[in-house]
Amino acid sequence: MMPLSYASPGEEHVIRKVGGSPDMKKHLEDLGFVAGGTVTVVTSLNGNVIVKIKESRIAISDEMARRIMI
Repeated sequence: MMPLSYASPGEEHVIRKVGGSPDMKKHLEDLGFVAGGTVTVVTSLNGNVIVKIKESRIAISDEMARRIMI
């Protein structure tokens, strides 16, 4: 397992675990980051990570990306 922030762009990964505070976990789960789901890193820019999840592109902070384990 590794944090999403270390993933290479273009590779699809399965989410293994979502960590963080209860509020952060709920926010990430509301965005679609749930265990068993798939996520693809599109690019990393200025400390933010743009990911494709459930046919949507979402920008999350590097701090949030470190809480998502793949």
